[in-house]
Amino acid sequence: MSAVHHGARALTADEARRRCDPATLALPDLAPGDADLALIGQERALSALQLGIAVHDDGFNVFVAGPPGVGKMTAVRRFLTRAARTRPTPDDWCYVYNFDDPTRPRALRLRGGQGRTLRDGVRALVTAARREIPRAFESEEYIAGVETIMNEMNHRREERMVELGARAKRQGFQLRATPMGIALQPVVRNQPLSEEEFAQLPAEVRASIELSRAALSVDVRAFMKEMRSVERESRERLEAQDRDVGLHAVGGLVEDLADDYVDQAEVSAYLSHVREGILTDIALFRANPAPGHQHSQPAATADPSQQIQERAFRKYEVNVVVDNGDTAGAPVVVESNPTYPNLIGRIEREAVLGALLTDLTLIRPGALHRANGGYLVLRAEDVLRAPLCWAALERSLRESCVSIEEAGEALGLSSTRGLQPDPIPLDVKVLLIGDATTYALLYNLDPTFRQLFKVRADFDTVTARTPEAEGLFAALAARCFQPDGLRPEPGALAVLVEEASRLADDHQKLAIHYDRLLELIREAEHWAAVDGAPAVRAADVQRAVEQRVYRSAAVQERLREMIVRGVLLVQPTGTAVGQVNGLAVMAVGDLPFGQPARITATIGLGHEGLLDIERQAELGGPIHTKGVLILGGYLADTYAREKPLALTARLVFEQSYSEVEGDSASLAELLALLSRLSDLPLKQSIAVTGSVNQRGEVQAVGGVNQKIEGFFDVCRALGLTGEQGVILPASNAEHLMLRPDLVEAMADARFHIYTVRHVDEALELLTDERASAVHKRVDEQIRNLADAALHFDTRGKSRRRSHTSANGKAGTPTTSGG
Repeated sequence: MSAVHHGARALTADEARRRCDPATLALPDLAPGDADLALIGQERALSALQLGIAVHDDGFNVFVAGPPGVGKMTAVRRFLTRAARTRPTPDDWCYVYNFDDPTRPRALRLRGGQGRTLRDGVRALVTAARREIPRAFESEEYIAGVETIMNEMNHRREERMVELGARAKRQGFQLRATPMGIALQPVVRNQPLSEEEFAQLPAEVRASIELSRAALSVDVRAFMKEMRSVERESRERLEAQDRDVGLHAVGGLVEDLADDYVDQAEVSAYLSHVREGILTDIALFRANPAPGHQHSQPAATADPSQQIQERAFRKYEVNVVVDNGDTAGAPVVVESNPTYPNLIGRIEREAVLGALLTDLTLIRPGALHRANGGYLVLRAEDVLRAPLCWAALERSLRESCVSIEEAGEALGLSSTRGLQPDPIPLDVKVLLIGDATTYALLYNLDPTFRQLFKVRADFDTVTARTPEAEGLFAALAARCFQPDGLRPEPGALAVLVEEASRLADDHQKLAIHYDRLLELIREAEHWAAVDGAPAVRAADVQRAVEQRVYRSAAVQERLREMIVRGVLLVQPTGTAVGQVNGLAVMAVGDLPFGQPARITATIGLGHEGLLDIERQAELGGPIHTKGVLILGGYLADTYAREKPLALTARLVFEQSYSEVEGDSASLAELLALLSRLSDLPLKQSIAVTGSVNQRGEVQAVGGVNQKIEGFFDVCRALGLTGEQGVILPASNAEHLMLRPDLVEAMADARFHIYTVRHVDEALELLTDERASAVHKRVDEQIRNLADAALHFDTRGKSRRRSHTSANGKAGTPTTSGG
């Protein structure tokens, strides 16, 4: 019925904790920047990062996945900093005034460092124009030219006026200027007639005068038309003269500035527009001399209208939104607050005379602009949390350009007219940092994400504990100590290596948890300083570990106290039938700890099989329920192949008032059940953890270190007898990194750890009986239950038949009435 198995094996103290010998700890000589703690054991992630950085095709952005605290951000920064040095410095980007459509500022591309040069050059040009243009218009030559044009116009007007007046006089009229133009007034006997006098004339005379007036009015209109033409011609001559004067004042300056950009057509075209704009705005430059000019108004006393005039000069500003003049290689931008405007830029407004105004100088870049030509690092959680941010990022990467658009416009809610700057072409490599869950959600729910982030760099939490890895870990841990503080002794570094294995719950692994390591180092430095030690010692690191547990162990100590006082019924001595001490892991904040719990089993006659009270009370999770169902499969396969399993058995965690999850108690539950079926007592001094399959093989579980230590603490509080210990799966032996005090107790034979591979080995250890003898007793019990069930079923059928005969013919229903 049961195969032969090797017996339980007692572990030695050396197997309970893998030590790191400071004497054999070989620390490599690392120069700053040679390696980093966050890169230890991350070959897979580094390979993915290298691929994502090397491939420049669209969509090869990188999602960096891994749990918090493993140093993803630090590793990515260091990696990108090195990669950026080999990349060319990207171009500058500026926004300039669009003289054809002022609402659409133009994006101007210049070589790195030329943006600020162009900005300063245009500013100097405008300042010179404001200085030279008023000066040129104050020159005697300009004034003489204006007077010549005006005198010619006036002379021509007066000459034609004299001719028209003489013609009117011959016709019996005189010319009179009115607000409506030139009026023709009749003259009789050298006396002008008023309207009343004209009305008193005979009709024939009035008709003759009106006829003459009509004929003369044609000449008056011709004169007015000619005068308008003369004025227009004079105005054009004045404007041409103003343009010539302005061109003479600034033309050379523009040409000198344009000479620096002859090989950049867009910049040359823009400077040509600037020159034409200045010539068009000659009146603005004449009326607003540069500060320092004799006619300029001090800024402190400038009235609002003067401020409005000053704003008019902003069209000649060059807004350098991306300045790579001081950048060596490609930029690496880490945006810690990727809101919508911080990502794609924004257009600010300022209050002027009670109104909110904007212009091209108020365009502000976003992280995508600053990272253009390089690398942008974002935290996925921050991007997803910010409204509109994820959609803006996807759109920018998909269209390979970044457009500055206000949030209201993006939502279609804004009705005010604002600026619409030109989109800027985008060439950026985005690295999103998040966890595996975020990656899975985005991959499954957003098809665009798969196209844009084709590379996944997975950061592991552990690495193999080899002598080389120990030395590298210790060397890099030593670098984490404060440079101007206490230095670590080799023993302190050895304890840090051991704690890294303990954090990994595996003595063949080292945990790569940058945050936890730094916390431990800083606290060890503190305790060394408190003791006045010349260096950080192994005892200081161990004290930091113990104090960290102590600060969070209030709940754990309270539960242990309840066991000592008998409130919680856990007794690690003696024997009991159908009862075993199981081990669970609980967590309060960042401190997981083991807690023993009594597991009991009861049996009875019936056909309900194996019942999980935790599940019936809706306190058992699905994995725990699966573990109990597996126990039913073991019972059926082992004992009920040739007979029915006429059994009703119940399993429960005593004094458990919260949800029970996981299958790590299934071995303990099976032992309690077999004890009850065989009526053999189990040793209560040995707690049990492990899961089983339907063949009775014991499988690994998690949290074994915490479970063992939790039971050890209870035993020590109640008094160690030398018989207490823990049974755990043999496959968990390599996960042991127990506390030094527990290891010491094992060395002194005051506490024991046994590993088993099959339930039979645990049975023999807890009952001091051969497994075959236990199975025989269980089989007999199940057979007896099956016979009893059959007996009761048969007697029940006999009674039903007798009841039927007494009331009528067999098979014939009977009725009764009253």
